[in-house]
Amino acid sequence: MGRRDDLIAKYAEDLSTKCGVTPDMALLTKVTIGCGPTIYDADACTVAGSDADELETVRKNFLIKKLGLADGPHLMDAIKAVIEVYGKSERNKYRAVVYYLLVKHFGKESVYA
Repeated sequence: MGRRDDLIAKYAEDLSTKCGVTPDMALLTKVTIGCGPTIYDADACTVAGSDADELETVRKNFLIKKLGLADGPHLMDAIKAVIEVYGKSERNKYRAVVYYLLVKHFGKESVYA
């Protein structure tokens, strides 16, 4: 297995144990690949759930640009809900897992079809 496969397995484990979600492995793989090289960067591979600037970046760059969602307060509400599901006290909130949960939340799996 390659390094990316190891990370995808780690993300699937987080989804199962920390989020109580049975992951769609095909979608998780596509979301992970969509994250690009950030998954290998120690800082960029996680989302700081308490950092307003970080959450704003997720809103702008992922939800609006990547998923094509209309801007509005519902986007930040969704991000906060996903952070809550992952666990506020969870130190490592992996970007691929957060993005996966947001894709599922908004039913935007078709973006990765």
